[in-house]
Amino acid sequence: MNLAPLSALLGRTLVVVAHPDDESISCGGLLQHMREPCIVFATDGAPQDPYFWRRFGSRQKYGEIREQEAIAALAAVGVTDVEFLAREADTPLTDQLLYRSLPAAFAALSRIVERRRPECLLTLAYEGGHPDHDAASFLSAQLGRAFALPVWESPLYHRNSEGGGVHQRFVEEHGEVVEHEVEGKELEAKVRMLGCYKSQFDSLPSFNTRLERFRPQARYTYSQRPHAGKLNYEIWQWAMTPEEVCAAFTAFSSAAALQEK
Repeated sequence: MNLAPLSALLGRTLVVVAHPDDESISCGGLLQHMREPCIVFATDGAPQDPYFWRRFGSRQKYGEIREQEAIAALAAVGVTDVEFLAREADTPLTDQLLYRSLPAAFAALSRIVERRRPECLLTLAYEGGHPDHDAASFLSAQLGRAFALPVWESPLYHRNSEGGGVHQRFVEEHGEVVEHEVEGKELEAKVRMLGCYKSQFDSLPSFNTRLERFRPQARYTYSQRPHAGKLNYEIWQWAMTPEEVCAAFTAFSSAAALQEK
């Protein structure tokens, strides 16, 4: 196993993801090689729509269950440094609606960076799979710029031009991707991680647990949708539009630029 191409991620790395289970899918194997990983979950993991939480009794209970699952999953690979950003922020960071709370999320993330002093950030790709994943990508790009930190990314899912599902591939790839093959005891531990997410089981089988893919974060134009085709959450008919999400990114960037003057 040659980890040299991923050496930037193997020290004190802040992993910024949107929801519990994102970290297990995207980097559950590589986490086991990081010397000082800290995982940040940027939302409360509980959407407003009762479709997601009804069988758990309440939205609050569902969020609590997801936190407990995350702690157990990370413990399975020896990771104990966890930050639930919704506890730190001044306003709610609701699952699916992170794009509406970018200033509060960025302020809370900045406090974590100042306290933990990471050497590198790892986040999710800007791909139109989930608006919270895209918001995590945007926030990490802003953090990298503000604190002069390298930012890496990993893909989860998006739709291709025909509307078909694509898993663990970036929207555009040009040979810069580093693949990490998960095997042996490392794979066994990752499978245990995923097994902790019983509330999410139906959404996990589409992913290849043996493969993780990374690259330095691309220079995205967040004022534009991630690709020209239908985005995944459009196909799922969620309430937000890509234009709303991009407008939130643009508004944050404009406000930040004014503050820098």
